[in-house]
Amino acid sequence: MTRHIYFLGIGGTLMGSLAQLAQQMGFSVSGSDVSVYPPMSDQLAAAGITAHEGFDPAQLDPEPDMIVIGNAGLPRGHEAVEYILEKGLAYTSGAQWLGETVLRNRWVLAVAGTHGKTTTASMLAWILEQAGLSPGYLIGGAPKNFEQSARLGESPFFVVEADEYDTSYFDRRSKFVHYRPRTLILNNLEYDHADIFPDIAAIQTQFHNLLRTVPKTGLILAPSNDDHINEVLAMGCWSDVARVGERAPRKVISNDTGEHWQVGATSTDGSEFDVMLNGESQGRVSWPLIGKHNQTNALNAIAAARHAGVPVSAAIDALAGFSGVRRRMELLFENESFALYDDFAHHPTAIRTTLEGLRKQAGSDDIIALIEPRTHTMSLGTLRHELTTCVAAADQVIWYRGENIKWDLGEVAQHCVVPAQMLDSHEAVINTVMDLATTERRRKCHVVIMSNGAFGGIYRNLTDRLTAL
Repeated sequence: MTRHIYFLGIGGTLMGSLAQLAQQMGFSVSGSDVSVYPPMSDQLAAAGITAHEGFDPAQLDPEPDMIVIGNAGLPRGHEAVEYILEKGLAYTSGAQWLGETVLRNRWVLAVAGTHGKTTTASMLAWILEQAGLSPGYLIGGAPKNFEQSARLGESPFFVVEADEYDTSYFDRRSKFVHYRPRTLILNNLEYDHADIFPDIAAIQTQFHNLLRTVPKTGLILAPSNDDHINEVLAMGCWSDVARVGERAPRKVISNDTGEHWQVGATSTDGSEFDVMLNGESQGRVSWPLIGKHNQTNALNAIAAARHAGVPVSAAIDALAGFSGVRRRMELLFENESFALYDDFAHHPTAIRTTLEGLRKQAGSDDIIALIEPRTHTMSLGTLRHELTTCVAAADQVIWYRGENIKWDLGEVAQHCVVPAQMLDSHEAVINTVMDLATTERRRKCHVVIMSNGAFGGIYRNLTDRLTAL
């Protein structure tokens, strides 16, 4: 008999991807969530996976062989959690199920850090794919080069986006401690997730726990100029470390290999750049992406693929065909005078680097950022003082105040380094964007919607209305 696995929180990027992996392994799969929306709803539907909106005990009759419980909005007191505990049903966390069921005996290539995990993991999976290695992967987004956000693959290699958020209500460790990578990318480390981490030191402890899981023969790729990462390495590191970044690395551990990856000569917008290893050019990347942050992501992906046996030249060639990730500066609409983008930017640093990349591409065109500070960290106001300056590359900012904002967003609008206003309804946002799209102007207007949520479905609404102009 086919075993049945039920995923509680199936609409999330991790849980929905795990559900697809379970189905590929031959399990019968179903699940539920408060809401299930694109792109994950589309992927689940295409896979024929039943995803209920809202929990009903009848969904667990007959009793599943295992219930995998997500960590988003599923605390003690949640009706589904209480039902599972009361009935004594078998359950585990998503990260633990992944580590024990999928990743065991695989060569795991993990991508961790505050920013760039999804894009870097997508690049790495694509490089391995183009090299003929048919990797497995689990990516917390929708990579455009693949039809799904997760697959088992046909080789020992498995690329996983390694998130530092806690595992579940019953396991407060970061999810990535369950993955046990052989190749580990540490993109960067900043303070985030203010709802579960009191300070940067608490996050560094979890990252050091991750380092403890990498074997001695493994490889850690670390930024050359990130003090928070250097402090983690100095806490103890048992694996070889190679460096990625602009400046010469500060050697803080004895097992630093001395390898240093850098960006060489580059075009203005970052769409072309030389890949440098220890000061020598390895080739030139030419691709559709922009921004210095994506160049660094590419270096990490190239170096990680090299550890798995892919020649650098092959990795560079593969990136020429990399199409990016949905919701990472995804162009939704464009005509001669107006362009609309969807971007996932979830942190002031991500907002800054994304807008700076667009500015280099757009030149003197108008750039307007429409931002919903939706993550737990931003909704709590922990980084609100950085929001006033991270938008400097834009000409104007529109702040959207959702119901989860616990502080005065109008104060940020008032003190912004560029002209800013605040809106508090989806209708007002839609009308404002349509006005921008239909106003005659001398320079092209680029509007970037920045949110890590569904934003009330305005993306499809706006795309339909703009297309009908």
